[in-house]
Amino acid sequence: MFRRKLSALDYHNPGGFNCRDETEFRNFIVWLEDQKIRHYKIEDRGNLRNIHSDDWPKSFEKYMKDVNCPFKMQERQETVDWLLGLAVRLEYGDNADKYKDSTPDGAKNTDNTAKNAEPLINLDVNNPDFKAGVMALANLLQIQRHDDYLVMLKAIRILVQERLTQDAIAKANQSKEGLPVALEKHILGFDTGDAVINEAAQILRLLHIEELRELQTKINEAIVAVQAIIADPKTDHRLGKVGR
Repeated sequence: MFRRKLSALDYHNPGGFNCRDETEFRNFIVWLEDQKIRHYKIEDRGNLRNIHSDDWPKSFEKYMKDVNCPFKMQERQETVDWLLGLAVRLEYGDNADKYKDSTPDGAKNTDNTAKNAEPLINLDVNNPDFKAGVMALANLLQIQRHDDYLVMLKAIRILVQERLTQDAIAKANQSKEGLPVALEKHILGFDTGDAVINEAAQILRLLHIEELRELQTKINEAIVAVQAIIADPKTDHRLGKVGR
C-alpha cells in the first residue's frame, strides 16, 4: 500500500514495512521526522524518539496535531499514508531542481499508448482534499453518493463526457422547434436550496419526460409494425379456415 511513496523517500524496506507492528511503526515515525519532515527542531524530538516510553502515544498524538494531520491515531493506515504524502511534498520542495526534469523509470521507452492509460489510477483516494472535492462535484451535479469516492469520480467523469464535451454541447444546442415552456408551472417536488439548481433540475426533468415520450412513440411504432405482420393472414372461405 505504501511501497511507492516509501521507495520515493529511499526507505530501507519499502516492500516489507508493516505499520501494524508497533515497534516498527514507532521507528518509522522517528525516521520520517528525522530524515524527511523535520517539523521539530532536533532538540525537540526527544519525546518522539523515546519509542519505549509509555508516554510515546501522547507524544505522537501531539506531533500529529502539530503537523495538522486530519486523522486520528486509531486510523493508522490513513495516518501513515498522509504523513508519507507530506514527506514526499517536502522532499520534492527541498530538491525541486533535481526532480523537475526527471523521467520515471521505464517511461522513456513506453509507447504513446501509455499516455492514454487510466487517469484515475494514480489518485490518492484517501486525501481529504480529494474527498471534499469529489463530494462537492457530486452534490453540484446531483450524482448519487457512494462509499467509494473513486466510483463517484468515475460517475462524474462519465456525466461530463456525455453532457459537457464540445460535441455534447453542440448537439444540445441544436434546438428543436416547439412551444415555449413556463417552468414556474411545473412543480419540481423537492428543493435543493439553490434557485439555479432548482431550475436546472426542472429542465432536466422535462427533457427526461420528452425522451420517455420519444421512446414510447418508437415502442408504439414497433408494436404496430409487428401487428401488421401477424394480424393479416390469408383467408380461404372455401376451406372454412384462416391461415396460409
